Amino acid sequence: MKISEIYQILDEIAPFEDQEEWDNSGLLVGSFDDEFDRVYASLDLDSNLVDSLEENSLIITHHPLIFKGLKRIDYSRYPSNLIQKLIKKDIKLISMHTNYDKHILNKFVAKEILRYEIVSIDDFLINMEVDMSFNEFVDDIKKKLDIPNLRVVKTKDRVKRVALCTGSGISMLGHFDGDCFLTGDLKYHEALEAMENGISLIDINHFESERYFAISLKENLKKKQIEVIITNSVNPFTQI
Repeated sequence: MKISEIYQILDEIAPFEDQEEWDNSGLLVGSFDDEFDRVYASLDLDSNLVDSLEENSLIITHHPLIFKGLKRIDYSRYPSNLIQKLIKKDIKLISMHTNYDKHILNKFVAKEILRYEIVSIDDFLINMEVDMSFNEFVDDIKKKLDIPNLRVVKTKDRVKRVALCTGSGISMLGHFDGDCFLTGDLKYHEALEAMENGISLIDINHFESERYFAISLKENLKKKQIEVIITNSVNPFTQI
């Protein structure tokens, strides 16, 4: 199969033109005329993962390995070290980031993982109805996302309307009608702002909330008779 053929299929699933202006989704390593033997999917790339990939493959990641402009290719530094490995093994790379968030990932996590009722979708934001106490809601999120500890901002004892954005979506704080926001990468001043404005926050972490990328992509490509090997990258954070 050629890259151009699967790229067209991916574009039908989550159009690349819908990515944010600052994003760098698309074909990052390889050419559209290249052919490949198998398809892998992962949230990110790391050295061990790339070492485990078979030659002449395609890997589709959520986060783009090449995000900002590279002024120098230094094989001793990330991300150039991984780019070198990919080229040596003739592995092509496509990334589906904000376009996939909008069309697939956020909805998949809300519906298939959290299993809450979706009442509306506004670009990146998934609005859901839950109606439970805040503490019960936190426990439910812990269980479903398999996160033993969560950082929270509690402003109300009961949660009814919740907004979700996987990854890092705090820039959308205040752009939804809800009493609780689920997202990752929360910072101190953002938490303070939410508290003062009466919005509860639950930090569902970046890796933990987006690690379902490969699963959701596999399900979508299976409908097109394309098999995908799930090879999730490691979470750089550990708890001690």
